[in-house]
Amino acid sequence: MPTTRVPPILTVQQHILQEQKRFPGASGEFSWLLSGITLATKLIQAKVRRAGLSDILGDQGAVNVQGEVQQKLDVFANEVLAQCLSVRESVGVLASEENENPILVHGGSEKANYAVVFDPLDGSSNIDVNVSVGTTFSILRRPEGASLDDHERWVLQPGTKQIAAGYVVYGSSTILVYSVGDGVHGFTLDPAVGAYILSHPNMKMPAQGKYYSVNEAYRDSFPPRYAAYIDQLRNGGLGHPYASRYIGSMVADFHRTLLKGGVFLYPPTTDNPAGKLRLLYEANPVAFLAEQAGGLATDGERRVLDIPPDSIHQRTPLVVGSRTEMEAFEACR
Repeated sequence: MPTTRVPPILTVQQHILQEQKRFPGASGEFSWLLSGITLATKLIQAKVRRAGLSDILGDQGAVNVQGEVQQKLDVFANEVLAQCLSVRESVGVLASEENENPILVHGGSEKANYAVVFDPLDGSSNIDVNVSVGTTFSILRRPEGASLDDHERWVLQPGTKQIAAGYVVYGSSTILVYSVGDGVHGFTLDPAVGAYILSHPNMKMPAQGKYYSVNEAYRDSFPPRYAAYIDQLRNGGLGHPYASRYIGSMVADFHRTLLKGGVFLYPPTTDNPAGKLRLLYEANPVAFLAEQAGGLATDGERRVLDIPPDSIHQRTPLVVGSRTEMEAFEACR
């Protein structure tokens, strides 16, 4: 009787353990930290899936440090991530879009070696209309010589210092994409078994795509360079006319760009000359993943990962995408 061969299955926890072997003297603390993120995102996706059936839609009634009205799911996602990560003894500092200041955890433990910064629910205003949302995260090692009380020093490091970064998209399926600096890997959540399963190994951004993604409603307030670049894309200046695709959730728009190529732009505007995306927990993770996948990311003038942060909630413009589109943007002066 012929036997049925089961294809190899690799969970994200197994993959993390394999990746951890690359680090001399690895103790398991890093994989335990990442398991806190995967657990939290499973809880968030479960709540997102039931958003229309439970009292979790709409505004919370408060405004966060960004001046944005908090959604109920923002608050839930923030609390879940904070709880799941704060019990990991290796985590010393947490910083979130929803909190004005970093949170010190395990302040007395010398085993606290990592800081985690995150946007708990990117695009949460789209929840009410059933559009994809996501979570972004960045992991930084405790700076050498930094005291346990020096919260900001743990967090205010350029993107080149990230030791891991990733995001989760809560869409038609839930997918976790992450890198520890050795390629980009995607894991789809199998709801039948409650595990993230490797579905997109060694993800590579195509050298050129056919989509651009930007909120063109603000085009009149973009610097002239951006308008000229968009015209170049639309008019076939890179070999073919580009189509516009814009979801409004940064994570979802970038995920499409990672898979299909092209370019995602969040330019400065007259009202927001410094840009609107947050450098530490939105732009840096995306830039880290883009470069690991063969793409590029800039704030319009310099490599995103080289920007020295001066505040937790620092904002930045962002242009990220395939090499062909990014090189054309650099040439468009």
